[in-house]
Amino acid sequence: MALAMNVMRGGVSAGAAQAINGNTVNSAITAAGTTQGTATAIVADVNIVTTATSAQGVILYNGVLGDSQEIFNNTNTDIRVYPPLGGKVNQLTTNAGFVLAPQTSVEVKKMTSTQWVGYLSA
Repeated sequence: MALAMNVMRGGVSAGAAQAINGNTVNSAITAAGTTQGTATAIVADVNIVTTATSAQGVILYNGVLGDSQEIFNNTNTDIRVYPPLGGKVNQLTTNAGFVLAPQTSVEVKKMTSTQWVGYLSA
């Protein structure tokens, strides 16, 4: 995806360039709950979790095919990332969350109506 500034060179406003690129950022998310049904819903393109206790989590937005979200765990504890209800990430079972270690990130992309693929950072 092009940087917003490069899109703006074509005469597009800063706000429109961010919308085109999907650059919404939520930089202060508090993870909650310990199940898919009680996890904090995330709706931004870039999601930074700054507060969590052990086993708390976030749940992905159920967007359209090709949508992706980035989640950065900027805490000192493991968090869980859950797919939307009826979904699964990589080879995990339906509705199962996965652990995102402290100070790591994941990009999750919706491939089918129920399948997400996660790309973990080092």
